[in-house]
Amino acid sequence: MSKDIIKFAVIGAGHIGKRHAEMIRRNEEAELVALVDVRDQKACDAEHFDVPFFSSIDELLAANIEIDVVNICTPNGLHAEQSIKALENKYHVVCEKPMGLSKDNCEKIIFKSLQMSKQVFCVMQNRYSPPSEWIKEIVSNGTLGDIHMVQLNCYWNRDDRYYKAGGWKGTQDLDGGTLFTQFSHFIDIMYWLFGDIENIQGKFADFTHQDSTDFEDSGFVSFDFINGGMGSLNYSTAVANQNLESSMTIIGSKGSVKIGGQYMNEVEVCNIAGYEMPELAPTNPGNDYGAYKGSAANHHYIINNVVDTLKGRTTATTNALEGLKVVEIIERIYEKRNEQMTFGK
Repeated sequence: MSKDIIKFAVIGAGHIGKRHAEMIRRNEEAELVALVDVRDQKACDAEHFDVPFFSSIDELLAANIEIDVVNICTPNGLHAEQSIKALENKYHVVCEKPMGLSKDNCEKIIFKSLQMSKQVFCVMQNRYSPPSEWIKEIVSNGTLGDIHMVQLNCYWNRDDRYYKAGGWKGTQDLDGGTLFTQFSHFIDIMYWLFGDIENIQGKFADFTHQDSTDFEDSGFVSFDFINGGMGSLNYSTAVANQNLESSMTIIGSKGSVKIGGQYMNEVEVCNIAGYEMPELAPTNPGNDYGAYKGSAANHHYIINNVVDTLKGRTTATTNALEGLKVVEIIERIYEKRNEQMTFGK
């Protein structure tokens, strides 16, 4: 391999880790050099990746393989510790969402990356969809005018098919909560578009997950944007049978917009006086990951961005400070939840 190939190792060979590995494999300027998981390669259904397979990050580091970037695709509660370990060994890091489960952990990652002069890329792939790029443009350039109200609705199904007994999902220490695992992408989009929030109020409930998770499954959250306007986040994983909706409604002084679809990938309403909406590029079809078909559409952009950034052609699409801000916003919302709810586990 020539020296201009960026070498990646992926920690965690579950659904997300295998997506990363596949996108690395498809990039002509990238090479997958190792996979790591506590389960063996066969149990991970990762035998088609013909690379060395290790059972721990320590085992990988001890092997002295040439690596440029380590992708962290493990349970949420391990992200910070493993990111710091990779940085200490002088590797760049790609960290799946969330970057950590506390602002404090995220600050430690950023401090270590600055100390080691290494990049940390956070995975927030919803930013790459054509509707997201379009809405960013019309918010930034004032087409919508002053922002009055923003409503984010996330109504998903996550039942016992998802929260399997004995797994990490649903646990406080490794999962962290519904907003971290299910909906941090949508909070990222909101922060990316409108900035930070204040005056948070919330109401939370656990309707159907008392026996399968350590935390709430539903919430109504309201707040003000520091930059002006007010917003709300309404979310639930207690929806029966299948996902219902992910949508964002924006009411501005010059018009209104609503984005919907399973991954906020469709413009449902664009009502702005004197403005004709351009024809957007189609949202990328998802790769086929069995039960996860259709949800991986934008991961290749992340790998492309890492390669382009490390080669000096561009900058990181989601930097570590933005990853920290999303975690901090969730942490502040959960402070309100913890004031109201006690969990008996």
